[in-house]
Amino acid sequence: MTGSPRPPLSRRTLIGTGLGAAVLAATGTGTAQAAQTGQTGQTGQGTSAASAPRRAQAFLAAAMDAYPDHGTIRLTQSYTDQAGLFSTAFTYDNALAILAHLACPAGESRAVALGDALLYAQAHDPVYDDGRLRQAYNVGPYTFYDGSPQPDGFVKADGTASVGTQFGFTGTAVGDMAWAGVALAALAGRTGGRRFLTGAVRIGEWIERVGRTDEPLGGYKFGVDGADRRLPFTSTEHNTDLVGLFGRLARLTGDKVWRERRARARAFVEKMWEPSGGFFYTGTNDGVTINKSPVPEDTQTWTHLALASRSHSRSLDWAATELTVRDTADRPNSTVPSGQSYEGVTFSSASLLANESAPIAEGQPRPDRNGVWFEGTAHLALALRHRGHAGDEQRARRLLVSIDRAQDLLGDAQTVGGRALPKRSGVVSASSPLDTGFGFGYYPYRHTGATAWYLLATARANPLRG
Repeated sequence: MTGSPRPPLSRRTLIGTGLGAAVLAATGTGTAQAAQTGQTGQTGQGTSAASAPRRAQAFLAAAMDAYPDHGTIRLTQSYTDQAGLFSTAFTYDNALAILAHLACPAGESRAVALGDALLYAQAHDPVYDDGRLRQAYNVGPYTFYDGSPQPDGFVKADGTASVGTQFGFTGTAVGDMAWAGVALAALAGRTGGRRFLTGAVRIGEWIERVGRTDEPLGGYKFGVDGADRRLPFTSTEHNTDLVGLFGRLARLTGDKVWRERRARARAFVEKMWEPSGGFFYTGTNDGVTINKSPVPEDTQTWTHLALASRSHSRSLDWAATELTVRDTADRPNSTVPSGQSYEGVTFSSASLLANESAPIAEGQPRPDRNGVWFEGTAHLALALRHRGHAGDEQRARRLLVSIDRAQDLLGDAQTVGGRALPKRSGVVSASSPLDTGFGFGYYPYRHTGATAWYLLATARANPLRG
């Protein structure tokens, strides 16, 4: 994420442009039927802390198995049907699902199946054979808003992977590729499967060819759009992801070139550090000037997970202090049911200043400045556990309790592929509609990415460790 002018739709975008944006207003927020506790802070009846991760795993399984009539080679649908993205499976979310399955008991077989699906997409792109993956794929049939059919599962009749053309998810971002590479490298390390390491190396080489820049700030640039045009932005988040990927490749291959590439990505990240405030900026649009606003959450937490740098660990305190929010039913535009409250962090410094009188985007609801971003809240919980300063574990557990409660109570009656989900399974993206400050929003729909990060945080599994 690089500030304004903003890059095209990224892996974080929930709703695309045009007809896709309008569906959100029609489907609502998905929380109206959520179970009520009657008391703030209680979890649902009959739930326990021990069962919460198992229910999160059940959601990932259901989202992966939603289209049984469309082949065994499959990816996981990213959001519930109510989000209006149909069967879209983002590459980033599926990389996280792999890592979450590997971090959980009895999850390896599902991780392997998803890893093989990413390799299939890499080998069966309808246009390219250069190691890239697209932003997203279709995993089941639907009729688009303009009436045009999308009849395929993940594998089309001609054998190619079903790229997400309907929403324009056809570009390739370095961050998405990095996470897919991290997931494949993790599979290689766990299973010894040579095919996974080969796929991860192909990803790393694509990033080196397409992303490397010799601009003054250095690092690796954003990637390419759907027309294969290189994008000018350079993202702190993406380069942080590359520290994790290149570190894993260096360890698994023994090739020193990956250490050099890791150092290049890390050098860019460290140039984004603001020592007076103790946080990282978002990146640069031109390779020369650092964007000073907005300041996002993930550049504070992922940097700690990837760099493990004591001199930069204050970024967690910045995120926990400057981005903390508490969402309650009496907040303007909150969709939290009466009697419930949720705490955590929001997406960025701009989220706290969002115009609550105007829609996030055309056809979308108005934002709640105190909407909790549960994916980012899980980032922070994991990073605090990883840092281990006095009080960090207590703070992390408090955040995880809030996510547990959201899984119990928010997003009830949502479906994947038209199928009911296991009860109280899956974490919604946000407690209420929130404006990221980067041109899109998050909403209370159960989400593969948020659920996977929650599982990583409960398992204390650091995916960016090189």
